[in-house]
Amino acid sequence: MQRGWRRCCPSCGSGPMFQGYLAVRESCPVCGLELHHQRADDGPAYLTILVVGHLLAPVILWLWVAFRPEPMVMASLLSVGTVALSLYLLPRIKGALIAMQWAKRMHGFGQAPRDGV
Repeated sequence: MQRGWRRCCPSCGSGPMFQGYLAVRESCPVCGLELHHQRADDGPAYLTILVVGHLLAPVILWLWVAFRPEPMVMASLLSVGTVALSLYLLPRIKGALIAMQWAKRMHGFGQAPRDGV
């Protein structure tokens, strides 16, 4: 999962897993591992929302209790923080989730290719 967190191939650890921000490559350019088996779907987005919400909820409370900023100032600061943290975490959580699927041999990872299919 650490290799996935770094957005690298879960097998070799050196090839890039993504060919864009979130688009997963068909296969690793270094070791040839087929990555098209992954089924991350909406899982990374839900986990990102969960993590960001749990990290920023105490910050919201602390800001309000300690400083009592104007609501628009607080909303502006927290909006920027939420977007920045979400954009940072989303591809890393997706990579870790794909690496976990590879490690657990889920969704076709680790199966021998069938002839004619």
